[in-house]
Amino acid sequence: MTAVSGSLPIRVEQDVVLARQAARQAAVACRMRLIDQTKLVTAASELARNAVIYGGGGSMEWEVVDSGIRRGLRLVFSDNGPGIPDIAQALTDGWTSGSGMGLGLSGSRRLVDQFELESEPGKGTRVAITKWI
Repeated sequence: MTAVSGSLPIRVEQDVVLARQAARQAAVACRMRLIDQTKLVTAASELARNAVIYGGGGSMEWEVVDSGIRRGLRLVFSDNGPGIPDIAQALTDGWTSGSGMGLGLSGSRRLVDQFELESEPGKGTRVAITKWI
């Protein structure tokens, strides 16, 4: 299988749509099941939107990853925004720093197989998600 990888800037709301499309295309290229494509694309949409709204814009990178006998698709969202002061609180269902429902980070975490969140106030946020095929 040809390696699937790439990146794109996420600066404005329209870029969230492009991030969704890129995630879907990569998932299809990896022959991911439809239900898993949907979960990955939903998580990608939430994280891309967070990068625009809370991070002031950022980027999404994607790549196929191998872990022994498993293959998956990994998406990494990065921004240089204000960061998240309390990660545990931010991952609590219902907590929001804005006007949303408070399900973006916690919901995204439930939709994927691996979820990594790194953030430091004043230095931005990096979220990496992986869905195994």
